[in-house]
Amino acid sequence: MNIQEAHNAYNSGNYEKARELYTQLAEAGDKVAQTSLGYIYQNGLGCEKDEQKALELYQKAAEQKEPFALYNLGILYANGLGGVEHDQFKAHEYFLEAAVREVVPAMYEVALMLERGLGCVANASEAAFWYEEGAKRGDAKCFNNLGVLYKDGTGVIQDNQRAFICFQRAADVGLPEGLYNLGLMYDQGLGCEEDHDKALELARKAAYKGHEKAKKIIRALQEDGKIVF
Repeated sequence: MNIQEAHNAYNSGNYEKARELYTQLAEAGDKVAQTSLGYIYQNGLGCEKDEQKALELYQKAAEQKEPFALYNLGILYANGLGGVEHDQFKAHEYFLEAAVREVVPAMYEVALMLERGLGCVANASEAAFWYEEGAKRGDAKCFNNLGVLYKDGTGVIQDNQRAFICFQRAADVGLPEGLYNLGLMYDQGLGCEEDHDKALELARKAAYKGHEKAKKIIRALQEDGKIVF
């Protein structure tokens, strides 16, 4: 039996069979199976939810430096789940280890923590580095947050054109924050030609996807016919 059989069962939605196969592999020390089985227990897929069991499995896999086990442990510590205390320092440590091992969502999390000084000393240039690493791998949230750093000149040299490109990439996949920020750039002619119609169109799209500031803008427009960013 190999792990692909277990993955196939999982991907086809047969969680009970996947759990059975992952369990056999996990007991034999397979770190990927331990991580996948932990995820099944954490989310109660085809079984009762068991965050404690998930934690134990992630810890076993993390001892073998399995990247997604490290990331998932970061999530547990960041949110105080699985019977662990909320611990931003441990969360940052796990996210950083996962990011170094190419886990893209971990790159976003570690950058956000570095930007805000959560569980670590705030370091905007380090945050920019990790946002850029995530953006290189196509992560929309990394593109958006990197755009904000370029727009404000935080941790990087201020550059409206780079900010515009970053927001464009985030908007292209429909990220509400990306749509809003790109609209803001068009409204003020930052890194692009000023275009109020385009700004309005983007604000509408962001509002439709639930972006609160964009909703306020649309309401203001309805009231007085002006775009206000």
